[in-house]
Formats: sequence, C-alpha cells, structure tokens
Amino acid sequence: MASHPRASALVPRPASCASALILAFALPAGSALAQQSPAATASGAMVVMPRVDVIGDVENLPNIAGAGEIVDRGTLETSRVFTVNEALRKVPGVNVRDEEGFGLRPNIGMRGLNPTRSTKITLLEDGIPLAYAPYGDNASYYHPMVERYERIEILKGAGSLLFGPQTVGGVINYITPTPPQELAGFAQGAIGNRDYRNAKVNIGVGGALFDYTRKQGDGSRDNMEHQLDDLNLKYVTAIGTSQALTLRANHYRENSTITYSGLTQAEFEHRGPRYNPFKSDKFDVERTGLSATHDLDLSEEMLLTTNLYYSQFSRDWWRQASNSQDGQCGAAFNAARLAGERVEPDTCNSTQGRLRDYYTWGIEPRLTFAHGLGELQAGVKAHFEEQKRKQVNATSPNGRTGTLVEDNLRETTAYAVFVSNRFDLGTVSVTPIVRYEHIEAERMNRLTGQTGSTTVTAWTPGLGATWNPSPTLTVFSSLHKGFAPPRVEDLIGGTGTVTDVDHEESTNFELGLRSQPITGTVVQAAYFRSNYKNLIAVGSIAGGSTPLSQGKALFEGLELSARVDSTRGLYGRLAYTWLPTARQETPFRNVASGAVVAGSAAGNRQPYAPKHTATAALGYGTGPFGAEIEAQYVGEQYSDFANTTAPAANGQTGKIDGYTIINAAFNYRFDRALSGFVTVKNLADKTYIVDRTRGIQVGMPRLLQAGVRYTF
Repeated sequence: MASHPRASALVPRPASCASALILAFALPAGSALAQQSPAATASGAMVVMPRVDVIGDVENLPNIAGAGEIVDRGTLETSRVFTVNEALRKVPGVNVRDEEGFGLRPNIGMRGLNPTRSTKITLLEDGIPLAYAPYGDNASYYHPMVERYERIEILKGAGSLLFGPQTVGGVINYITPTPPQELAGFAQGAIGNRDYRNAKVNIGVGGALFDYTRKQGDGSRDNMEHQLDDLNLKYVTAIGTSQALTLRANHYRENSTITYSGLTQAEFEHRGPRYNPFKSDKFDVERTGLSATHDLDLSEEMLLTTNLYYSQFSRDWWRQASNSQDGQCGAAFNAARLAGERVEPDTCNSTQGRLRDYYTWGIEPRLTFAHGLGELQAGVKAHFEEQKRKQVNATSPNGRTGTLVEDNLRETTAYAVFVSNRFDLGTVSVTPIVRYEHIEAERMNRLTGQTGSTTVTAWTPGLGATWNPSPTLTVFSSLHKGFAPPRVEDLIGGTGTVTDVDHEESTNFELGLRSQPITGTVVQAAYFRSNYKNLIAVGSIAGGSTPLSQGKALFEGLELSARVDSTRGLYGRLAYTWLPTARQETPFRNVASGAVVAGSAAGNRQPYAPKHTATAALGYGTGPFGAEIEAQYVGEQYSDFANTTAPAANGQTGKIDGYTIINAAFNYRFDRALSGFVTVKNLADKTYIVDRTRGIQVGMPRLLQAGVRYTF
C-alpha cells in the first residue's frame, strides 16, 4: 500500500514553528509521512489536526489495499439524509436494517453478516471507539444522529486489523466537523410531518467548535415519539513546534416512548403497520464522551499519535413486552394479540426496567516510521469496560421501582498489539499486518455473590497488496484472519460458570479494482469471500427464545460502486451488492448443550442476508438549484435459521419480501448565506417489513420535510 496523505483539518502553528510538518494517518497499511512546504512553515504555518483516519481524503483511495468508500459531506447534504441507515446504504457491501425509524439503534451488517445490533463491525468516531462496550457487549443501543458528521469512512479487508476488536466484517469511521480559525458556522432549522422538528447550530472560531442539534418526531409506529439532544465541543491547538492536541467533549440524550415488541401477523394484517398499544413504554439514554488525541513529531520520519478516551453510557428501558409473545402480561393477553384483537397493556399492571450503565476508557498510542523500504506502523491499546446491569420488575404500567431480579457487574480488560509494514516495490506495494488480542472477562451476580472469570486470546495476521499500473487504475487484494470476541454474558453464566464458547474466527479474501476510465467517472468493484470457522449467532435479542449458537458459514459475492459526473450538471451514483452465497456450512448448535438449533441445517441460507441490495441515484445541479432522486432496494431475506417462508402467527419468523424505497431532495441557494431544501422520504408511502426478530417491525411511512440554513 503506497504512502498517502490524509485530508485533515489545518490549524495555525505559532510563528516560531520551524520543524517539518508530519501528516499522520491510521491507514490499512500504516500512516504516511510528508514534509510541509517552506511557505507553509513561515508565520501562520499549518499543522494537521490530530485525528485517526481509516481512509482519509478521496485521493487516498488508490493506495488502499481493500474495498474502501467515503460518503462525503456533499453527498450527505445534497441527499439530505434523514438517518445514518440511509447514508450507509449508499455503500456496497453494507446492509442496514431499520428499527424505530430514526436510525437511533442501527442494525449494520457487512458482506452478509447478520446486522442485528451492529455486533459484527467496529464503529469509530474520529478513530475513537463509538460503541459503549466493543469488547464485552458490542451491541448498538445508541447511535449519534447523522447530523453530527461531515463524512463517513467505510473500510473492509485486512486494513481492519489496525483497529478492531471486531475484524470479521469491517470498520466504519464517522468524522466530525473541523474547528475553523476564523469565525464561521451556520444555523439550520427543519420541520415536517409526523411532528418532525430539527434545529442545529454550528459555531467555530480560534480552533474551537460548538455544535448542537435538537431533533424530535414520531417513529415508524404509533406511540413512538423521540426527543434527541446532541452537544459536541472540539478544540484544536499546537503545543510548541512539534506537538498538537485535539480535545473533544460530547453529550447525547434521548427520551423516547418506544416499545421493544414487534407485531403479530394478525395485528399487522388487521390493525395496520403503525399499530402499537404499548404507549407506556419508555426509553431513556444519556451518553457522555471525552477524548484527547495528541501528535508528537519525534523526527521528520517518525510520528507518535495517542488517543485517550472515556465514555459513560446509561440506558433505562421500561417495557411491558420484550417480543410479540413474552409472558409479562399473561396467556390471555398473548392470545388476543395472536387473534389481532386490540389490547390494553396497562391493565396487566406490570412493567420491566432493563437498566444499564456502561463505563469505557482506554489509551492507544500509534507510532509511524517512514524508512527506505516503505513505512512501519505499530501500536498498542489498553482498553477497560465496566457494565452494571439491573432488571427491576414493577407492578404498574408506569412503575419505576419494584423487585430487583437481576444485578450484574461485568468487567472487561483488553490489551491489543498491532504491527504493519508497507514495502514499496515500484508500482506494487505489499503490507503484512498482524494483530494480537488479550481479553480478560469477569462477571459477578450481585444478588447471590457468585463470580466467574475467563480469558480470550487471539493472533490475527493479514496481507494486503496494491498495484497501480497507471494513475487511473488500482488493483487491490487482501487476505486476513478475522476475529470477534464473545460477549461477557455469553462466556460467563449468571451463576459464574464459564461456557465453552469460541471466539469468532474467519478467513477473509478480496480482490478488486478502482478505476477512472473516463473523466468524471469513478468505479470500484470487488469480489469477496469470507469463510467462518466459527460464527456466533444470537437468535433473539431479548427473551431467550432462541439460544446462543455457533457454527461454520460461508459468504461470497460481488460489490460494485460507480459515480458519473457530467459537465452539464447531471450526475449518477450506484452501489450494488450481489450475495449469492450466505450458507450455513454446518448446523448451528446450542453453545450450552450442543443440540442443533431448531431448523438449522447445512446448506440453509443465513438469516437477514438478502441476495441483492442496491442504491441508485440520479441528480442535477446547476447554479443555485439542485435536485436528486434515489432508489434504495433491499432484496427478500429469511428471518430464521430454518428459512421459513410462511409467516408465523407471532410474527417472528417468515420470509421478508424485498422492497424499494424512493427518496427525493431539492436544494436551492438564495444567496451566499441563505439556502433552503425540501425532501421526501419513501415517496410512494410504501408499507414494508424490515424485521421479524421480536415480531414484525415496519419501515417509516412517507416523510415530507422542509428547512433553511443560514451560513456565516
């Protein structure tokens, strides 16, 4: 993989700065070093803002030995994306399943992997872990609003070994805006149907940035209202002539009335897709994150970048049902739901509080050294997690106290080491990479005092290569061993017993090319094959209706992305994934008993792995006007190991039909400062099922939104 600069924010260094500028990036093959021009090191010289990138600027893509995509700020703005799900569907190989309609708990899968709770991928923000427990419980019950970000990087292949711990799928890195030096910013407001409101203020000056968003509206079903607040602060400064520092602080709050239960088949057919009787369910989230990224120029060839991070996440979910047929409200209540009768959950005088607190902190220094043969990158990470989990059963629909039935403390300590070295051989670059993970997990049942502990270790090697026969063509390939740790609760039972569950292990290969065949056209295509020696599957998010299982699986397919820009203002965009193989190679077996999970068999297709997904857009922009229409297609998919076709009465199994959603966006700039937009999501107001895990969940109905932005 060849050296390449990162497109990063620049902030002035003091006038006395005389050292060469080092451009540092976290790349699949290691970082690149480059010298600053003499003009740039005079008074008002610039220094790259400390930040860990996965790809960097679009100019870096020819040097990436793997399938890499960037959803840039222009695409996010012209499309006026409503959720992160909508944004990620613009990337081939990524399958994103909706849940509550606002993209607050995205279910992201890559290359056929089950998207449930995004457990198979690594999520980063400015190179810092975004998930609240990436080692001990990598489930996304929280995700910032897409409005927080100015671009998104998506990387698959061997380069993911430089991040982790989830290296079976890929890496998504969300990039937050850069603080300006001169006073600049904008204020934006939008309104829409389903009580939608969105207000945003972004102000920066002197290397500091204040960014606040308030967003609210109704979700995809009745009695599902969301109120969201997102505050981000960032400050960038130079320290002397050889150091720079980025400080970040953010606070996110969500107050939603949202149920965990999906619909039964009869409720969907007779009460309609928006029906939701659980009006007293409540979901409250708060997350605070703090981080510092420090760059130290050790020499013109050597850079040390260190991330220090901390986050605290609290989630209280009070609900009267965890799926379409759990036992909380009794047999008669469940029978009425199966019959499609209207029910009143408040009469059952019960609610269960699933109360969670997570604390995550760590430090990760990365050293980059440019040498005569290429470039070396090495790093270590010390990462710590603490989970406090309780369940309180109350005896009224709005009760918040009651019987404590679960009180667990779960702790994870993880240490990682990674090394890569890029060898430059003319137009060819070859990069071997290796990563080592050492994970210690502990669990204490504080109701009984029972404890248990265990250790997981793994070596994961990889090899990447690029060939650039011309400035407009790159051939890339990578081979690596993938790894994902089991959750603490899967390794250690409630009584402290250690379960013999293996970590996930896969062999992943890809071969592809990136090309600019003609001016204004960019194409990327890749073949991928992921062979899983062990794939962990959780059949149910809550309720335990399907036990934790593991088995062998094979995924194989093709990805294609393309963009064409004409000189007349027209442009087109395509992202297509063909996944002909998503096969269970062996029956998946209950981890605890070894028994085959009902319906699982060799040759069956993995659940939630559509054979075809595609997003295509056509747009036009000239002068102050711009318009875009986009189609997002998700093919049919199975919802269980047995590949059941007919829908079950409880709504939890059955084939999910394919669907196409049409979105449109219109933008107009009135003058240099004032602009406006109108968007329509799900233009045809199509009703479609997105999930059956806990009963039928549906996508959002038609959304009409309009807004204005004032820039200064």
